Amino acid sequence: MRSSNPVFSRRGFSRDNGYAGFNTAPQAGGAAVGTQGNPYAQQGGNPYATNPYAQQAPEHGAPPQAPVRTGGMTMDDVVVRSAMTLGTVVVGAILAWALLPVSPSSFGLAIGAALIAMVLALVQSFKRKASPALILSYAAFEGVFLGVLSEMYNTAWSGAPFQAVLGTMAVSGATLLVYKAGWVRVTARYARIGMTIAIAFVAVMAVNLLLVVFGVAEDGGLRSMGPLGAIVGILAILLGAFFLTLDFKQIEDGIAYGAPREEAWLAAFGLTMTLVWIYVEMLRLVAIFSGDD
Repeated sequence: MRSSNPVFSRRGFSRDNGYAGFNTAPQAGGAAVGTQGNPYAQQGGNPYATNPYAQQAPEHGAPPQAPVRTGGMTMDDVVVRSAMTLGTVVVGAILAWALLPVSPSSFGLAIGAALIAMVLALVQSFKRKASPALILSYAAFEGVFLGVLSEMYNTAWSGAPFQAVLGTMAVSGATLLVYKAGWVRVTARYARIGMTIAIAFVAVMAVNLLLVVFGVAEDGGLRSMGPLGAIVGILAILLGAFFLTLDFKQIEDGIAYGAPREEAWLAAFGLTMTLVWIYVEMLRLVAIFSGDD
């Protein structure tokens, strides 16, 4: 089974028989390099075995050594590239908010930007290597969409975007804390259950959208601005937190097993998509609880 995040469904971050590094050494306190259940402990199992910068195990079956950091992905690489990608989203959002008034034409432009961002994301997802230009372009168009959307929500519910940003930061920080503390173990079983729920959620939301478009469901159906919509929004945010744990695990494994430095762009890309998911759902949730619809 491959990673839920399409940017990790490639060399180094997933394998056909399971998630890279799942069921390895504890998540917190260091690199996952245990041998029991470690797919990379088998001969030829490490997708970075041909990486000249990675140290190889001294003998067959021995735990792989920590890779030499020269030329390999580090946490600093992930942080810097994530800051660049998220910064591009923020700049695009600020410019869209400042330059585009709330109007039907602006909303149409936002939808167009969202579609372009989706296409760029799909193209990058199917590429074998990270393309920084493609990823930053995705972030820019995603920023335009979020800027217009945020301005519309702020017009109807003053302060909603700011509260949504705080909520997104709180969810992300809490998820990271829970992950690093080892309270959530990212195993193959955990991933399968979570992905089953996520696929079911997306399928139900797609059916709900069709029912709303054809007038069968009124007031947004499951995505209404009432209590039912709040429950669905909370579930969506919990799914976003689930995707974050997968992102954290994939990043940790990439660093532990000597992923090439350019893979940090894919890590940043995956984190950005997950954070955008959480922010949009948080924006809706804040609007619902504001009670001023």
